[in-house]
Amino acid sequence: MKQSKEEQKKATIRKLTEVARVYFSERGYADASMEEMVKEAGLTRGALYHHFSNKEGLFHAVLEMVQGEIAERVETEAAKSEDVWGQLILGCRAFISAAVESPNRRIMLIDGPSVLGWETWRRMDEQHSMRLLHDQLQEMQEQGYLKPVSITCLTHLLSGAMNEAVLWISQLPESQQALDEVTESLALMLEGFRAK
Repeated sequence: MKQSKEEQKKATIRKLTEVARVYFSERGYADASMEEMVKEAGLTRGALYHHFSNKEGLFHAVLEMVQGEIAERVETEAAKSEDVWGQLILGCRAFISAAVESPNRRIMLIDGPSVLGWETWRRMDEQHSMRLLHDQLQEMQEQGYLKPVSITCLTHLLSGAMNEAVLWISQLPESQQALDEVTESLALMLEGFRAK
């Protein structure tokens, strides 16, 4: 059965972003060759420019894909607990764990802010992982689990702490132990916001 134009377009975009993700992850944005990416994807340079206009546009799409996948993981892991505190900790751990993985780390935390600019990167982060964190904290406060604190402020504090933790863990040879330490420290820090 022949694909519709829309299906062909989606397949082309998916192929380009999947190939580009590997290149951006392994080589970094600066060293990822457009020629090599389109060749490996079995497409023309014209197809790339038709869908993404330039290398930065392709990178933007790849980062959006990475952010979306990490947000899905956060939701999936958080849903494994019925306890709201457990959901929060599992979601935070899932974010950190996913962000330190080599296919994501460089794209999300190193090249993302430098290639797209801090404001664009932050807006994307807010639409994905930070949105989930904010919603969880808001729900917890509404149910009486959190002290009366600004949820927006707390979301930014926790997000910043987790992003910094990811950068730190990424530089260590033994990331599992560091991930455990960060999760434990985060849980202790969050206790300070628990309503008594």
